[in-house]
Amino acid sequence: MALPRLRPESTALLVIDVQDRLMPTIAAREQVETNCALLARAAGALGMPVICTEQYVRGLGGTVATVREALPATTEVVEKTQFSALVDGVRAALRTQRRPTVLVCGVEAHVCVLQTVLDLVAAGWTVFYATDAISAGQVDQVEHAFRRMDRAGALPTGTLGAMYELIGDASHPSFRDILELAKRVPKNA
Repeated sequence: MALPRLRPESTALLVIDVQDRLMPTIAAREQVETNCALLARAAGALGMPVICTEQYVRGLGGTVATVREALPATTEVVEKTQFSALVDGVRAALRTQRRPTVLVCGVEAHVCVLQTVLDLVAAGWTVFYATDAISAGQVDQVEHAFRRMDRAGALPTGTLGAMYELIGDASHPSFRDILELAKRVPKNA
């Protein structure tokens, strides 16, 4: 049985609801914003498709500047009101891109991220979630969400591990780009 792996040619990045009025309430906000931005830059360097969702923009604002500026020009931004990000626009983009694997980051762990991951797994995608690029306003909810994702069949990873797994080899043409990004991943105390 082949083990699921992150490969740039088969993976899309999904950035969920990292928005102006939501992020001030999020635990480890700076780490989450930084890591979501680094994953977006890595995806851009590797030619991976990126989809970014925004929950109820009128109330929560758009994607925070640090992440918005890191998104590749080809990023599809999809507004939604449904908690799961697997809305019609995202589903269509993933099908068009023909990427069987989705790497997920964003907020909130126990609401939009969890429901998205469960829906993606149920629909047949292989899902990885970047634990250090996901959080919530109520930090005690994060671990429960991660456990549910694990039990559903999603696979945890970290920002640094995901970037290195995506290139797979120091001889990869984007190695130096990824190495520079990797140096900017926040170190936890």
